[in-house]
Amino acid sequence: MGEAVEILLSNNGLSNGTLDNQILDEEPQKKCCWYEEELDEDLKWSFALNSTLHRGTSEYQDIVLLDTKHFGKALMIDGKMQSAETDEFVYHECLIHPPLIYHPNPKTVFIMGGGEGSAAREVLKHKNIEKVVMCDIDQEVVDFCRKHLSANSEAFRNERLDLIINDAKAELEKREEKYDLIIGDLADPVEGGPCYQLYTKSFYEEILKPKLKDSGIFVTQAGPAGVLTHKEVFSSIYNTLRNVFKYVVAYTAHVPSFVDTWGWVMASDQPFVLEPNQIDNRIEERIDGELLYLNGTTFLSSTVMNKIVHQGLMNETHVYTEDDARFLRGYGKAYGA
Repeated sequence: MGEAVEILLSNNGLSNGTLDNQILDEEPQKKCCWYEEELDEDLKWSFALNSTLHRGTSEYQDIVLLDTKHFGKALMIDGKMQSAETDEFVYHECLIHPPLIYHPNPKTVFIMGGGEGSAAREVLKHKNIEKVVMCDIDQEVVDFCRKHLSANSEAFRNERLDLIINDAKAELEKREEKYDLIIGDLADPVEGGPCYQLYTKSFYEEILKPKLKDSGIFVTQAGPAGVLTHKEVFSSIYNTLRNVFKYVVAYTAHVPSFVDTWGWVMASDQPFVLEPNQIDNRIEERIDGELLYLNGTTFLSSTVMNKIVHQGLMNETHVYTEDDARFLRGYGKAYGA
């Protein structure tokens, strides 16, 4: 999400300025009151906190778990909202279930990223899945989430899950097997970050697509997709995949804790053709439990863009390459007790 993040404290619940590291060291037990994130140079948003539950720094990124008054537990990576307890199901159901439902008989899944375990949790709801490989580069993020995000405990213990700590690009490149579904549950493309190369045409064309079976489907999160934000990376990811796959579907949903409409793109060399009742029937047949957000009508409506976003997708000419990438705004940190 945004570039810079600050935790602001005050006795009366109102922000009284940014605390530096010296003050934080002097008052390590004091609870945070507000989380503030800079969405743009002239736009910020904030929400009230009960406390900062856990903080850590890995080789790759800063990790913070917040206890928020409005969204419950919220996971921050490099100061950016990754998921919040009250609405993460919207993001993860949209990422995982459409491609699994459209695939005629998915058995094997490869997740790029997904360290918090929520993507694997949703995949494992499908009774016909035999193997899920989750490949995340950051051992400390995985350990942190396994310890603190209790909603995903069963997924981490599931015998069908094969957890790999490695760069997803290198892991896919060296593997001989092919998969029914490959999922990009990656951080947003940020300049200097480790993920942007996993959004490039060369990666999709030379490494990822050869690891899909003939009826295989690729799906990726694709960043903000709102009226004012869809040209940041969403339209470019969509256009890049159109240059690699025969059939590409973009879809969106509002995620409250992201403060925006969010985008996903799925792609295949086989067409996506299902009616709402067929989607509902497959959900009923294949999934253990009940989905909170998605059904057939909801999904198909999510593929219909408003006029501005639709034109932005259709008119996009940019293709992601290593030398010509688009990035969301830079790096943020979370500070607090």
